Amino acid sequence: QGKKVIVAAADTFRAAAIDQLEVWTERAGVDIIKHNEGSDPASVVFDALVAAKARQADVVICDTAGRLHNKKNLMDELKKISRIVHQQAEGCEVLLALDATTGQNAVNQARQFNEVADITGIILTKLDGTAKGGIIISITDDLQVPVKLVTVGEKIDDIQPFSARDFVEALFE
Repeated sequence: QGKKVIVAAADTFRAAAIDQLEVWTERAGVDIIKHNEGSDPASVVFDALVAAKARQADVVICDTAGRLHNKKNLMDELKKISRIVHQQAEGCEVLLALDATTGQNAVNQARQFNEVADITGIILTKLDGTAKGGIIISITDDLQVPVKLVTVGEKIDDIQPFSARDFVEALFE
């Protein structure tokens, strides 16, 4: 879309997460802000926001992947990241990526993430498989947040805006 994008590699604990994200940022032609593996994820996000202001970036994407909702320390980190983002940036979107193959557990997961990060939308992944993603109806109703994007593959162009009509039609095929 012609926007200047910076990605914050805030998944600092999962082995090779930063390396994987670097591959995707290179493919997309966007900048990445990263620290060493094991560093504080919130400091990566803070540095990315500072860099975005200095470089006059339009968008900062903070990848905080790998957070389990039942791990208190990871959720506390997410709360810290959320606080930093809301202090440093305007017009924040907080998108929770949910696997379409996840069942009822996804509702609890979404509720707990919403408590610490005030979710504004959902990204529903893996809609290219056999999963229909029907649990998303319960989640969006419960949280009153929309599905914004879906993924239908693993290529860079496989992330698409969500179409409620297409989703409902696919559910009943």
